[in-house]
Amino acid sequence: MDGRRRDLAAMIAPLQRALVAAEQPVLRAHGLSMWGYVVLDTVEGQPVRTQAALAEFIGADKSRIIGVLDELENEGLLERTRDPADRRARLVTITEEGRRRHATVQAEIQRGEERLLAQLPAADRQALLRSLAVLVDALPKLGQD
Repeated sequence: MDGRRRDLAAMIAPLQRALVAAEQPVLRAHGLSMWGYVVLDTVEGQPVRTQAALAEFIGADKSRIIGVLDELENEGLLERTRDPADRRARLVTITEEGRRRHATVQAEIQRGEERLLAQLPAADRQALLRSLAVLVDALPKLGQD
């Protein structure tokens, strides 16, 4: 090889499409949309967020996320309460049922991912997962430059 490599987006985009496609049947089997899963994944283990902060964090339009939050709340997977510091804002928290559903879906998704990760030697697999976590954590810092 001449030392050049493909752009990260060119390498990651087909992988992301395949991973998302593999998640769809799991999500459908558990009555979740992709956005619903993203919301549960974001609020699981996180401090309480306002609807606006949640929408910004996941890159969703504030008006688009309302329907997703309505569905999740109707299913008992999350709760929205008034923010005592700002009566106009609503705080979003996950319920115990939301935690249970999230954990079940995440476990199924990760079992499917293991088939792909099995293509790598164990040391490379762990290095990839650690590296991806570092890059994801660096994203907010990169936007400040």
